[in-house]
Amino acid sequence: MSCSVAVSSSPVFSPSSCLFCTKPSILSSSPDSHTLSLSHLKPSSSGTTSCCSSPSNSTSSPSSPFRFRLSKPPVISSTSPNGAVLKRKRPARLDIPVSSLTFGVPPTPSAVARDVVEAEGDGFSVYCKRGRREYMEDRYSAADNLRGESKMAFFGVFDGHGGAKAAEFAAKNLENNVLDEVIISDEEDMKEAVKRGYLNTDSDFLKEDLNGGSCCVTALIRNGNLVVSNAGDCRAVISKGGVAEALTSDHRPSREDEKDRIETLGGYVDLCRGVWRIQGSLGVSRGIGDRHMKQWVTAEPETKVLRIEPEHDLLILASDGLWDKVSNQEAVDIARPFIVGNKKPQPLLACKKLVDLSVSRGSMDDTSVMLIQLKHYI
Repeated sequence: MSCSVAVSSSPVFSPSSCLFCTKPSILSSSPDSHTLSLSHLKPSSSGTTSCCSSPSNSTSSPSSPFRFRLSKPPVISSTSPNGAVLKRKRPARLDIPVSSLTFGVPPTPSAVARDVVEAEGDGFSVYCKRGRREYMEDRYSAADNLRGESKMAFFGVFDGHGGAKAAEFAAKNLENNVLDEVIISDEEDMKEAVKRGYLNTDSDFLKEDLNGGSCCVTALIRNGNLVVSNAGDCRAVISKGGVAEALTSDHRPSREDEKDRIETLGGYVDLCRGVWRIQGSLGVSRGIGDRHMKQWVTAEPETKVLRIEPEHDLLILASDGLWDKVSNQEAVDIARPFIVGNKKPQPLLACKKLVDLSVSRGSMDDTSVMLIQLKHYI
């Protein structure tokens, strides 16, 4: 049995170079193994290379240290009675341990295995679904009958990034911090009171020496007034007789005023793979946390105050996992029939429908949707 190796357009392996010998003795004819020996190249006295050694030296000479013994796999005879085709035996399966390729903050205990979160109350419903991340980073808060006032309520959706720590912290603390400021303030000072509550929450989070950040959208209802605030790209949309109106504006570096603010503070905004980012990293310009970019990422919210009217039938608070795939009016058109004019309102099912629609359109982000029936608080 002979063996030859050739590489196209290579002077080393051309027939004239004679670096490898195709002698029968190079490969043994043993039925159990093949032995391949490569000869040392020894210059002759004339300066040329002698490559064709005698058969007796090709397999046992000390000048041939490169030797490979290849086990010959069993084969199925092409002349077997069943007519099987000649093929190699499948090698044994290798069990290779696979380590995680995810970098960043490890999941918090409460975040582990929370692929779906849903809840309902007298005037609200919320549904959260994990996207393609390793664990859920969205959080929410909902509470009514606050501080002894039956018509006072606070709702929030929090979209974490770089881990769930900031979203969890905001969900647990932002409500109390905002209420502490609102209770001692006049109604005319409502926007400033909410702002102080946001900034105090951000300051407290940074003192904890925790990483990550969170976008926020909140709704405070008191004395028939609706106070909606946001920091980041979570959004609030209200339905007035079926007509959608956004009550917040997303805080992203692509906004001209946000871009100017960041550049005035010495930062820069650039386009990275289709997304405008601060310092080539963060895709939102406001939020709780983000200590490594606190010079440019502020927790100061934008707030809008309006009087709740009978035509205001529902309020939608949602993370960008929804709004990146579903328009404001489309969200109202889908959710409203489950609530308005329905003998048995199904607000939780409406939340699920919106989340499922976003996922069906390719959303890979965590998606949280909260519906608030405003008639409960008039």
